[in-house]
Amino acid sequence: MVRVRLAPSPTGTLHIGTARTAVFNWLYARHEQGSFLLRIEDTDKERSKPEFTTNILEGLTWLGIDWDEDPVVQSERIDQHQAAIQELLDQGLAYRCYASEAELEAMREAQKAANQAPRYDNRHRNLTAQQVAAYQAEGREAVVRFRIDDNRDIHWRDLVRGPMHWRGADLGGDMVIARRAPADQIGDPLYNLVVVVDDAAMAISHVIRGEDHIANTAKQLLLYEALGLPVPTFAHAPLILNAEGRKLSKRDGVTSISDFKNMGYTPEAIANYMTLLGWSVPDGMDERFNLNQAAGVFSFERVNKAGARFDWDKLNWLNAQVLHSLSGDALLEQLCPLWAAQGWPIQAERDWMLELTSLLGPSLTLLNDGVDQARPFFEQPPLEADAEQQLAMEGAKTALSHLSDALQAQSWDGKDKERAQSLLGDAAKAAGVKKGVLMKSLRAALLGRLQGPDLLTTWSLLAQIGEDLPRLRRCLG
Repeated sequence: MVRVRLAPSPTGTLHIGTARTAVFNWLYARHEQGSFLLRIEDTDKERSKPEFTTNILEGLTWLGIDWDEDPVVQSERIDQHQAAIQELLDQGLAYRCYASEAELEAMREAQKAANQAPRYDNRHRNLTAQQVAAYQAEGREAVVRFRIDDNRDIHWRDLVRGPMHWRGADLGGDMVIARRAPADQIGDPLYNLVVVVDDAAMAISHVIRGEDHIANTAKQLLLYEALGLPVPTFAHAPLILNAEGRKLSKRDGVTSISDFKNMGYTPEAIANYMTLLGWSVPDGMDERFNLNQAAGVFSFERVNKAGARFDWDKLNWLNAQVLHSLSGDALLEQLCPLWAAQGWPIQAERDWMLELTSLLGPSLTLLNDGVDQARPFFEQPPLEADAEQQLAMEGAKTALSHLSDALQAQSWDGKDKERAQSLLGDAAKAAGVKKGVLMKSLRAALLGRLQGPDLLTTWSLLAQIGEDLPRLRRCLG
């Protein structure tokens, strides 16, 4: 049975790269009728925080990613990790290294001066009992290192990249698997060891992660072998790149899923776009889809090896498509919390609210656009420069004055648009201007600018709440 996992570290908020990894794991699990699991890798005691765990879980839920078993918390399994390290020590496959940080730094500086790649030179691999006793007498603490044979060939078949080949000499010397601790103790276990132990304990069948873990995979395969554990199948997805082709990072601005949410992106669009970052749709399938649709056709044969460049225009297009497909009620449900946060009266007549939503919906790219575009319907807007110029045109205020007089003399509830057309025609004729001049001037008066949604619907909505006449009057005062 396929069992995959996402193993985020709660040292920060849910990153877009982690989210894409979650999507690929979830899609594969659902395609294969397998299980998608979570493991919280919180062994970095200083940087791991509960609020980050909460953010990660909430972000996955928001994206529509569910998991099939209770999350495993890595820090609660330290006894199992240390037992595995002790097993390696007992078998002579690992050893205690007493080299100090100063000695290791001097080693690295010497390698740098000689134009050599940095690596541990295995200097404490074969210490005598007398040397060990001397180091312990000095009070030195020791890390635990796993022996790596430089001549060892490491092979695996990657679901994305095909046959992979590494040599032990490429892995930087004997690997630290436990942090520094007194000689009679095992320090905090480190990533490559704990991930192997935990993946085996969780019966993970496939490890799906970013290509930046490829070197880790080579090291972990040696640990699987040394511990006699079943080896999962590996798939290394391409990295997400910025516009310049470099790995996407915080320097590029938004990288957190919560940031995308706060900007007004929908979970459907983000999940859709995450899938397209490194995976190509089968022939005949539209690039706009939901996760369940993608799960039905997902395979690693269509996952690309090359890095996936992040394209804001594509994401914005997808988000707009999602918003434009929503019913008026569904869009209103999403906009109301944003409007309420502005202190606007969202308990207004529902028909009015739905008409406003229908007016704004076709022009939305982000949900937050629905705040900026709705503002003139809840707050009287200032007159922008283009509106001031329009109102200064010959005949503009005269036409508005005639329209204002007509509205005061004849009550208009804002719902009869044919009546509105008649009022506009009569006022323009009385002022001796073209109807278009009056309409542009009316838009300037109502919205404070010359750009905006359909004028008659805008006027109708403002008239229904008694906001049209006050805005005309302020331009005539």
